[in-house]
Amino acid sequence: MAKVKVYNLEGKDVGELTLSSKIFDVAASPTVVHEASVAQMHNARQPLAHTKTRADVRGGGRKPWKQKGTGRARHGSTRSPIWVGGGVTFGPRSERTFDVKINKKMRRKAICMLLSDRVRENHFIAVENLGIEGGKTAKLVKALKALPIDARRSVLIVIDPKNMEARRAAQNLQKVRTIAPNSLNVNDLLRSGYVMAGKSEIELMTSTFER
Repeated sequence: MAKVKVYNLEGKDVGELTLSSKIFDVAASPTVVHEASVAQMHNARQPLAHTKTRADVRGGGRKPWKQKGTGRARHGSTRSPIWVGGGVTFGPRSERTFDVKINKKMRRKAICMLLSDRVRENHFIAVENLGIEGGKTAKLVKALKALPIDARRSVLIVIDPKNMEARRAAQNLQKVRTIAPNSLNVNDLLRSGYVMAGKSEIELMTSTFER
């Protein structure tokens, strides 16, 4: 079973916490993590480029000139793709979907692998609680400096959504992001050098991902 030190916000060691081996002691598989990361990026992608076909372009209802006798090529509509201002052939459409299916178990396993990796690297910081009085950013900055965190690395703080003061304290810090325990995902974990969570948040993470 994985164990981590528990700190208070003054940076003092106040005990030890035993973590669930199903979440925090999982062998890493780069292939699983990569597939989960790619699937998450694809599923978040929104197709914005959208061209009009000849059916969508306005106008062109009248035949531009008669079929025979003009010496010019036959045309039925000025909205044809070969006309300037006409429709586009095989252009990008907003109906396109980039969704990639990934099993829930596989996605959950990838998250557990990354959390386990942070624990093995001593980059998982457990604190007694995340009570930032008054939601002051300065108090959170002071706490981060006192804890064993490399200031050059980014920090992902797992915060209960009800803890509005801690969320407010973190929102102006460039290298600090917050996330709810049940919203943990592969790409946010990959982007973060450290993961920080309070005891209550760790319990919520355990109940969410241990199933």
